[in-house]
Amino acid sequence: MGASHSIPLTIDTITLLHSNPRTTLFCQSRLQNPVFRLNPTNQIFKTQLKTMSQTSQVVPVNGGKVVVRETPDESSSRPINVDGIDQEVVDKMVYDALVWSSIHGLVVGDRSVKRSSTVPGVGMVHAPLALLPMPFPESQLKQAYDLAPIFNELVDRVSLDAKFLQDSLSRTKKADPFTSRLLDIHAKMLEINKKEEIHLGLHRSDYMLDEQTKLLLQIEMNTISSSFAGLSGLVGKLHRSLISNYGEILGLNSKRIPDNAAIGQFSAALAKAWTEYNNPRAAVLFVVQAEERNMYDQHWLSVTLKEKYNISCSRKTLAEIDAEGELLPDGTLVVGGQIIGIVYFRAGYTPNDYPSESEWRARLLMEQSSAIKCPSISYHLAGTKKVQQELAKPNVLERFLDNKEDIAKLRKCFAGLWSLDDSDIVRKAIEMPELFVMKPQREGGGNNIYGNDVRETLIKLQKEGSEADAAYILMQRLFPAVSPTFLIREGICYKEDTISELGVYGAYLRNNEKVILNDQCGYLMRTKVSSSDEGGVAAGFAVLDSLYLT
Repeated sequence: MGASHSIPLTIDTITLLHSNPRTTLFCQSRLQNPVFRLNPTNQIFKTQLKTMSQTSQVVPVNGGKVVVRETPDESSSRPINVDGIDQEVVDKMVYDALVWSSIHGLVVGDRSVKRSSTVPGVGMVHAPLALLPMPFPESQLKQAYDLAPIFNELVDRVSLDAKFLQDSLSRTKKADPFTSRLLDIHAKMLEINKKEEIHLGLHRSDYMLDEQTKLLLQIEMNTISSSFAGLSGLVGKLHRSLISNYGEILGLNSKRIPDNAAIGQFSAALAKAWTEYNNPRAAVLFVVQAEERNMYDQHWLSVTLKEKYNISCSRKTLAEIDAEGELLPDGTLVVGGQIIGIVYFRAGYTPNDYPSESEWRARLLMEQSSAIKCPSISYHLAGTKKVQQELAKPNVLERFLDNKEDIAKLRKCFAGLWSLDDSDIVRKAIEMPELFVMKPQREGGGNNIYGNDVRETLIKLQKEGSEADAAYILMQRLFPAVSPTFLIREGICYKEDTISELGVYGAYLRNNEKVILNDQCGYLMRTKVSSSDEGGVAAGFAVLDSLYLT
């Protein structure tokens, strides 16, 4: 059974002394000198995690809060001291931030206004945001940027291996009806020998900077509906504006906030794909949810496509596509009388988007068409949690990538990932659930299982004795540093202890054998209260942030 876990990392001995049993997924680690006995083939940690045994310097600051500074031999920077900012200055900055967000389109629908999720311009409110950027090592941002093209290529290679996708998800199919339906569509495309000439991926790989190991570790790879490319760049511009006005008081330099052209690069990728489709009458179809408070993030893309590239866009739900869509004899997709060149999914990633057979018919219709799908069904499946776990197994990356340096770079950022058919790791997770996260095959936030719920769920699955455990994977729990900062929601500013998650966007475009585009496309920084397990902004757990390079 040991061979079934995804990373050759065995945890024979873990010494855990928690001073607070409520430590959450991204909370600062309270581990005291953890001891990991490593499999000699492990490629992630080259040593016995020497950095985990080094002690940090704990320095008290104003307000009785604690800042954990790195040891002298590590690259270090003093965190932004929010406790030292005068309240009057904070109030002025908050006011300016709210004004800036309102006039620059850094907005979402107001959940208290009924029509805010369906009618543009009705009930807008500033997006949840951090008042100040989050310090982040420049070297690790570069690392994440360098990884983006490699992950893009990996997704494309995996998508072409139909047997790998079907085999990897075969047990999951029996336990998870949603994944089963996606696999059925994939199998149908294989049955009719459907070939995709043009492949377009707009991805986002999410990471955390682990406080103990100082490693940048991947949380997940998103291949469908990678959100906030439209709003993320605006947050950096907001923070630059605030620091330009208040930087002398704060002791900050606005030039340390990196450029973030996510919206420009995503729209450019869509425009290049539209050009490859080679029909000037074709439009880009945004597949959306019936109610979408995050519509303005999407409208930034569609407006940019129209104003910069003169490409028309339309927005339809899956149900509307089922009612209005048709395939012409040559495979051309027509929806509402409009030829569709690109199908861009901002919905369809959760079972909630398929309340009836109508939505599944629409998904199949689009997949059968000659339109470029972003993502195709194979790209969608390549981004599932189970496939992520399978790719982390020994020697699997070599099946898809040739460059040994690229493979080593990917393995370095892999966190521990395991299948639930590994009885040894399941036993460890029951004994010490604080060190693990259970993940189902779901996107969108609010789905993972933490803490004592991990133990209870695993015990329940063992008692049932069914294949229901195949719907989940286990992941190593990450412990980033905690930093106090200001969060703004609905016009109210709160000072909280927080943790952050970095997402790096990537775009990949290939026409037959010709790779037209493969690059990183900027970043998304999300910050949340450290006592919260989940981290999605749209799901209400986090706020948008930017980086302050150190």
